[in-house]
Amino acid sequence: MSTPYEAIGQDTLYAVIDRFYYYVEADTRINHLFPGDFEETARKQKQFLTQFLGGPALYTEEHGHPMLRMRHLSFRITPFERDAWVENMTRALNDFEMNSELRSFILQRLEMTAAHMVNTED
Repeated sequence: MSTPYEAIGQDTLYAVIDRFYYYVEADTRINHLFPGDFEETARKQKQFLTQFLGGPALYTEEHGHPMLRMRHLSFRITPFERDAWVENMTRALNDFEMNSELRSFILQRLEMTAAHMVNTED
């Protein structure tokens, strides 16, 4: 059985992430959450999502355990920002051809992760 990473493939995954940051950079609801260099942020997300979806542990090898919530505590993340993040990722995923079950699985996992990042309700 293949992993979601193998099913989507590195090229498509990386293209989705680049498209996501294209959308985020223009989205004033959340672009302030990303420290200036979208290229570096995208590189880290590529490492993380590779690992998150069952590929090589690129993120952990370079940065240690992801500890996502702790790494994001310095940013105010409310349900509003969570929803904007998910909306942009959904748009990016929808821009690429892939099996609908795979897309749904990836989005469901990312929605759970985004919900975990919420650190304030207002």
